[in-house]
Amino acid sequence: MEVESVLVTGANRGIGLEFVRQLVELPKPPRFVFATYRDWNTVEALKKIRDAFKETQVILIKMDIRQADQIESARKIIEDMVGDKGLNLLINNAAALRWVGFPEITEEDLLFHFSTNTVGQVMVLKAMLPLLQRAANYKSGGMNASRAAALNISAKGGSIEQLTEQTPKEFLQIMGYRTSKAALNMAMRVVALTVKGTGILVVNMCPGWVKTDMGTERAYLELTESISSMLKTLPQLNESHHGTFLDRNGKTIPF
Repeated sequence: MEVESVLVTGANRGIGLEFVRQLVELPKPPRFVFATYRDWNTVEALKKIRDAFKETQVILIKMDIRQADQIESARKIIEDMVGDKGLNLLINNAAALRWVGFPEITEEDLLFHFSTNTVGQVMVLKAMLPLLQRAANYKSGGMNASRAAALNISAKGGSIEQLTEQTPKEFLQIMGYRTSKAALNMAMRVVALTVKGTGILVVNMCPGWVKTDMGTERAYLELTESISSMLKTLPQLNESHHGTFLDRNGKTIPF
């Protein structure tokens, strides 16, 4: 995969941070990696990557995906940097999770998850769509991640079909998270069908249960393995994967 520009949201920790780390270490790394964060006090690891890798320009951008003005400010920064070449790859990663089930669930909890995991990701893609379109127009050929793509980090927990009576009861305690990820899957399916024919590839992908602050140490998958698998899968995606829901290795997950 050869991309000139990548935007990674929620890049100051966990999956987002590891994406940035592995992107700059690619044999042919991006020229620009735009890495967003919410709190400047949490960007030490990002700054170390920025300072250590000179072949890629890592640009740190403050952006809360729930704040329209911050999304717009980020878009302007990216547009000024990429120009007519546009943005090749959006890794729509920023998300949140709380452990609350039913009937303890509250309206506030549901709205918290929905605003971050669904609305936020849709609004980021909406704002970056013109830049992705520029990238798609700049290169010819079919749909692929090197041309123009939006990779939305979803979760198998958002699969309605895979939630059965055999699911461990404890995993019902992330009701807001599951609901918001199911909504994200539908939202991005709508987006994919809407932008079909523009050259912009839209895919939802589950990284697996990863050992992060969100995934906890109980998770079975190391960060490095999850992200390396996704970066190996990305270059293999094409028109046939547009609007699909995949695991990190490219296998289809039922909606």
